[in-house]
Amino acid sequence: MITQLRGRLLEKNPTHIVVDCNGIGYEVNISLHTFSRLKGEEQITIYTHLQVKEDSHTLYGFMEKAERLVFRQLLSVSGIGANTARMMLSSLTPEQVVEAISTEDTDTIQSVKGIGKKTAQRVILDLKDKIRSSEEYSEIVNSPSNSNKEEALSALETLGYTRKQSGKIISKICNNNPDANVEVIIKLALKNL
Repeated sequence: MITQLRGRLLEKNPTHIVVDCNGIGYEVNISLHTFSRLKGEEQITIYTHLQVKEDSHTLYGFMEKAERLVFRQLLSVSGIGANTARMMLSSLTPEQVVEAISTEDTDTIQSVKGIGKKTAQRVILDLKDKIRSSEEYSEIVNSPSNSNKEEALSALETLGYTRKQSGKIISKICNNNPDANVEVIIKLALKNL
């Protein structure tokens, strides 16, 4: 399996890139999240997932191992194919996907084009226990931007609100105000609860 490519970035598009590795050009499908992380770099390292089908071998690439991990977990859900998983990671960041699954926020998952209520519920049902028990996911969720979310969630739980109820509102607040501190998040959440 091809697990990573390191080479010169020859071509960059919102849906795919071409990486030259010692004279061989690999076409790699990417999400918009990865596209936004690709700066004007000439030399890149991209983490890949190789999907082998009867009629094709397709490479999917990610700038971060965390995004590849989320992509692979999404593929394990019945009804979620590589294109749907890539669409999810184009619409939401890996952190938002993990947060939505762990707080059972079907609305956020349904906001992705092509995902209905039943598919969103299946994603949550299949992945919530894996995400809550895995250390790899706690690293994604406990990134600096999510530590304020977590503190606000804990504070609201102390005030008697359920994690599921306050999690959805806090996610929306953090998406709209990414630089908000804990106090601002809590005040805005209390207005909406």
